[in-house]
Amino acid sequence: MIVDDSRMIRKFARGILEGLGYKVAEAENGEEALQRCKAAMPDLILLDWNMPVMSGVEFVSALRQEQASLRPKVVFCTSNADSDHIRKGIEAGADEYVIKPFDQPTLQGKLARIGAA
Repeated sequence: MIVDDSRMIRKFARGILEGLGYKVAEAENGEEALQRCKAAMPDLILLDWNMPVMSGVEFVSALRQEQASLRPKVVFCTSNADSDHIRKGIEAGADEYVIKPFDQPTLQGKLARIGAA
């Protein structure tokens, strides 16, 4: 699942993930994504940090509190590049962190590091 309020980022990331064999769902904010996860938990979530309604860090914190039997891999894809944001994202429950703008090799490399590519 791609969770980002930017349609352009969702489209770009969709192309990469579909190329890796993923079936891709999308959400425009964390609240929508959390509802989709409760209905059908994805294997992988690419997650923006700054979104309306529910931020990425709020979403991943809520997701990790769910008592789901499946624990999806979560990768923040955000322009928040400072070490404090990276630490907070990982502490909230993300598995990896990629800085926007990213390209296919960078994202694919991050996914490979967490066993998702």
